[in-house]
Amino acid sequence: MTANPVIDALGRKLRLGVIGGGPGSFIGIVHRGAAVLEEYYDVVAGVFSSNPVRSLNSATKLGIERGYGSAEEMILAEANREDRVDVIAIMTPNNSHYAIACLAIKHGFHIMCEKPLTNSVDEAMDLVQKVNKSDVECCVAYAYSGYPMVREAKAIVAAGELGDIRMVQCDYVQGHLAELTESERQGSNWHMDPDIAGPSLILGDIGTHCYHLASFVTGMVPNELSADITTVVPGRESDDYTGILTRYKNNARGSFFITQAAAGADHGLYLRVYGSKGGLEWHQEQPNQLLVRSLDQPNKVLQKGGVGLHKAANRVSRIAIGHPEGYREAFANLYTDLAEVIIAQKTNTKEDPLARYFPSIEEGAEGIKFVQAAVTSNEHNGRWVSLS
Repeated sequence: MTANPVIDALGRKLRLGVIGGGPGSFIGIVHRGAAVLEEYYDVVAGVFSSNPVRSLNSATKLGIERGYGSAEEMILAEANREDRVDVIAIMTPNNSHYAIACLAIKHGFHIMCEKPLTNSVDEAMDLVQKVNKSDVECCVAYAYSGYPMVREAKAIVAAGELGDIRMVQCDYVQGHLAELTESERQGSNWHMDPDIAGPSLILGDIGTHCYHLASFVTGMVPNELSADITTVVPGRESDDYTGILTRYKNNARGSFFITQAAAGADHGLYLRVYGSKGGLEWHQEQPNQLLVRSLDQPNKVLQKGGVGLHKAANRVSRIAIGHPEGYREAFANLYTDLAEVIIAQKTNTKEDPLARYFPSIEEGAEGIKFVQAAVTSNEHNGRWVSLS
C-alpha cells in the first residue's frame, strides 16, 4: 500500500481523539496502533476511564497530549479548539455508543465506532439519519472486512466469477468461554450484562461480525432468518451459542454457527460462498490465503500479494508476497480508508471508490437489525423473521 498523495495537500496528519480503550484494554491498543500504522493520524486526545482522575493519569502514561475526564468534556472542549481533532474513535461499552456518537455528529467530528453500533434498532436508524444529514463520515469497526483476501473475495463475487450466489456459510467458533470465568462469578464483566452489552452476548460480540462478513463479501443481505440462541455452559446467564439459518431474495440459503464456548477452539472465523460456477473459502486463522473452487478448473489457492489479484486486494496489501499481514493491519486498512475519504473531502479532491469499502453507518445499522431479528426469532422458537 502506498500513501494517498492528497495527504500532502492537507499539510498535516489527521488528529484522532479516542474514547475508551485505556491501558490494559485489548481493543484500545489495537485501535491506537492501527490508526498510526500508515502514518495518517496522530492520537492527540483521549478519555480512558469513567473515573476522571484515572483517565487523566492514563493519558499521561500513554503520552497522549490532551487527556479528558469524560467523553462529553472532550467533545465540547475539542469543538472549540482551532487544532481540534478530526476523528473520534468510540470503543466504550455498547450502551454508551449512541449518546457519544450523537454528540460527536452534532459538533462535526468524523467517527470510528466499535461494533455493535448501538443496542437498539431505533438508536441505530437515528444515527444513520443524523450522519446522512451531515458532512460526517462514520466507519463501524468490522475489522475482518479489512483483510486483503476478504476484499479479493468480494471482488471475485462482484465480478461474477462465482456466478449466481446460491449458498453462504459463516462460522465463528471460539473457546475462551468454555468454562465460567471469574469475572462472571464476580459480576464484573460488562459484556455479560444485557443492560450494557445488549440483548445477546453472542450476537453483539461476534455474531454481528459473521453477519457483516457474509454480507460484505456477497453483497447480499438476508431477507429473513431463523435463530436458535442459548447458553450451553451450566451456570452462565448470557448467551454463548447461536445457530442461524438465512434466506435471500434470490433463493440463496445461508447458515451461521457461532459460539464462544467450544472447548479447545481458538478463533475459528470461517467463510464459505458457493455460486453457480464455483466457490471460495477464507479462514481468518490463515488470513493471507483464499481458496477458490471452480466447476471445470482445478482448485487454486490465491496468496496475498500474489499475481493476478484484483485492485481491491492489492491496495490494502502493504508488503510483498510471503510476508504475513494480520489483525492489526486489517484494522489499519479501515482507518486508512476512512482517512482517504476525509482527506478527499477536506481538499475537494476525488476519492478512490475502493476507499468506500470501509463499513458504513448503514452497515452498522444492518447489524443491529440482524440482532433484533435473531432475538425475536428465538423468542418464538425459531420462527422465520423478516429483516426488512
